[in-house]
Amino acid sequence: MNVILGVTGGVAAYKALTLTSLMVKAGHEVQVVFTPNANAFVEKLPFEALSGRRVLDSHFDQQSDPIAHIRLADWADKIIIAPLTANTMAKLAYGMADNFLTTLALAYDDSLYLALAMNDQMYANVYVQENLMRLKREGHIILAPSSGLLACGHTGQGRLLEPEEIYSLCFEETKKDYFGKNVLITAGPTREPIDPVRYITNHSSGKMGYALAKMAKKRGARVTLISGPVNLLAPKDVKVISVQTTKEMYEAIQKNFEASDALIMAAAPADFYVANRAEEKIKKDGNGLNLEWGKNPDILKWAGEHKGSKALVGFAAETENLLENAKAKLIKKNIDFIVANNVKTKDAGFGHDVNTVTILSKDKTESLPTLSKEEVADEILNRLKLVMD
Repeated sequence: MNVILGVTGGVAAYKALTLTSLMVKAGHEVQVVFTPNANAFVEKLPFEALSGRRVLDSHFDQQSDPIAHIRLADWADKIIIAPLTANTMAKLAYGMADNFLTTLALAYDDSLYLALAMNDQMYANVYVQENLMRLKREGHIILAPSSGLLACGHTGQGRLLEPEEIYSLCFEETKKDYFGKNVLITAGPTREPIDPVRYITNHSSGKMGYALAKMAKKRGARVTLISGPVNLLAPKDVKVISVQTTKEMYEAIQKNFEASDALIMAAAPADFYVANRAEEKIKKDGNGLNLEWGKNPDILKWAGEHKGSKALVGFAAETENLLENAKAKLIKKNIDFIVANNVKTKDAGFGHDVNTVTILSKDKTESLPTLSKEEVADEILNRLKLVMD
């Protein structure tokens, strides 16, 4: 595995040398990257001797490779930052790119492993905790500090985990319980044109569906993602089929349904289309806009009628009577379980990185706490696996 180890300027930086040794001994290719302040705490030479690679710490060292941060971001299978100081954590949380490590992290398109180390009072500071939650919501893996005697003389939470603990947490084998399974996932909204300029749509961002695709792929599935128009990067090694309208999504599902073992309908396709769509831009003439509506195919209902032995998961975005409406949809559409959320919930759901959901099956109702969408995706996949088994 190709691993980048970021080392920031903290007293615990010396532990990163042992972590480097552990990774090299395990057969990983390790590229060490310092922040400028790391140089004040540890020397480069021991890291270079262990890794067999020059330690990188500046954009301006890369004269022969001016886009080294992009090349390394593409090369890396995993990025670990240990120790992560409060200063660098704040930069990561707000997308700053003022040194080689933060620029590299910004160019990387997967979760970072972040091993925190700082004074206990700094760790408890409200701004640090807000940055921590922000990074966690973005899907990064937080390796929280342990408690004990700190370099400042305080006793409390702030100690960098031991290198062996960091290694174990970073390289713990991801379960591949979906190996050999074909999972079909939908994501995002659809757009129904009014004329060549205007359309109707909804607030779905696609983040939940994309999180499901990412986590299913990590667990070994072959994933096909049918996506409406979103502003998201496609997960690595996932086949993406882009659609615009509900009819296009319906046709894409029909083409790919037979080869799938499970369908997760996380998309929010429009229920209606504009039947009197104009071929030219509608002009303002003072007479108002009169639209005639046609009913789109009910994709989930069709899937329930044709599911056979396939597993089928639906979503219910509601504004009232959440459980009643979700339960009725579960039974009517012949699905195995449904994921329900109230879109009026503050700071969760549409467009957010967290979600608060209730999962209903025919004989069970489970309310989950507010979690990142990747954590929700894992909870859904855990339950889906039970259905598929």
